[in-house]
Amino acid sequence: MKRLFRDNPGLDAPRTAAGRPRRTGGGHSNERFGRWTEGIARGMGTPWFLLILTLFCVAWLVWNTLAPAEVRFDSAALGFTALTLILSLQASYAAPMILLAQNRQDDRDRVQIEQDRQRAERNLADTEFLAREVVALRLAIQELPDRDVIRQELRALLAELDREERDD
Repeated sequence: MKRLFRDNPGLDAPRTAAGRPRRTGGGHSNERFGRWTEGIARGMGTPWFLLILTLFCVAWLVWNTLAPAEVRFDSAALGFTALTLILSLQASYAAPMILLAQNRQDDRDRVQIEQDRQRAERNLADTEFLAREVVALRLAIQELPDRDVIRQELRALLAELDREERDD
């Protein structure tokens, strides 16, 4: 049996639909790509990005409207086709990046919720244990003699000692 596992190290690896072992080495690069896209998506949600994009569009429009005709690169007569194309391309890439960032955040939230649930269960178990211990201590204290009982016992012992002294 050991030889079987030694000869085929992929027996414990998940398999694809075709029956071949699934490669698991790409996790690190996926994580790096995910962090990179989250950074871009986070950057697109800032006022600075909106300001820079607005200034870019204004500069584009001003240049292609007021500059000499031979240095213009996008025609106002055609509705600034190149600018529209650039903005559409930016939007088509931004949407999936934002969705990827949201999915990754959902995954982190799910893990955090699970950890919070486990922590709450441990806290509940600890609280129940402590409550049982407090009840056990209260029961043990109730069985101990109180001050009045001890005084009464001491008085009884003193009275007995006095009697023995008188008898002697």
